[in-house]
Amino acid sequence: MTGFPLHRPRRLRTTPAVRRLVAETRLHPAQLILPAFVREGIAEPVPITSMPGVVQHTRDTLRKAAVEAAEAGLGGIMLFGVPAVQDACGSEGTNPDGILQQAIRDVVAEVGDRLVVMSDLCLDEFTDHGHCGVLAADGTVDNDATLERYAEMAVVQAEAGVHMVGPSGMMDGQVGVVREALDGAGHQDVAVLAYTAKYASGFFGPFREAVGSSLRGDRKGYQQDPANAREALRELELDLAEGADLVMVKPAMAYLDVLRQVADASPVPVAAYQVSGEYAMVEAAAANGWIDRDRVVMETLTSIHRAGAEQILTYWAVEAARTLRERL
Repeated sequence: MTGFPLHRPRRLRTTPAVRRLVAETRLHPAQLILPAFVREGIAEPVPITSMPGVVQHTRDTLRKAAVEAAEAGLGGIMLFGVPAVQDACGSEGTNPDGILQQAIRDVVAEVGDRLVVMSDLCLDEFTDHGHCGVLAADGTVDNDATLERYAEMAVVQAEAGVHMVGPSGMMDGQVGVVREALDGAGHQDVAVLAYTAKYASGFFGPFREAVGSSLRGDRKGYQQDPANAREALRELELDLAEGADLVMVKPAMAYLDVLRQVADASPVPVAAYQVSGEYAMVEAAAANGWIDRDRVVMETLTSIHRAGAEQILTYWAVEAARTLRERL
């Protein structure tokens, strides 16, 4: 028997049933979170051209999307507001009757606790310069002045009924300031999903269309350098010390190594955001007939979960959840 392959790993790949039995990574619909955009002042959903199949919702269609997400068994929905008016300090972000706060109330009223209702806590959708914070006289983002705005946003979103806020601006101290503001206003039960490692990535391009961003310049002064991985662990340490309930890596697919390191070190749940550019690339390649779309969608999500994400924000959330339920 010299030379004969005594060990045959292929035995565990022979049939779908065997492969399913020994699968090391198992996705579940409850791990998926749907990012959703709601735009003020529109009568019909507006397609996002760079993200085929994704729209800016009206308040009515957002309610329907939330119900659809709940029925598909998703874990959550992350809301982004697109206001009719933007200004230098992002006033609509803290307007109790602003579009994001209205959307929070709408969705909570529609689905209750069947979904974790989350909200983006950032100013970029609301500012006329497109940055994630208040600008200083020299045009840079003023970290501490921005934190004051984030504290206001957190309280307004909590009063609208949100279950979890996602401070995403990468300001130093943002998690601590948000936690303190929520607790001080009596919202101790509102959780904080910290955008712990958010990179200054080229994969965010389509998202800027989705939120009507008028960004001038770039965000390299406050988002993480794509060259750095160890820095993410420092951010993780700080966010945990400031009271983060969950932590996140964004984008996901180009940063799976960072995601793995964060997951190995984190005592709290770890999420990842499969961002607009990652979505758009797959859809574009599929539209050209270069890849098997459905297969690649599930492969990408599996890879993100395999790398350590226990929750995944993805624009394919409802579709993927239905596929997973069909496989059960």
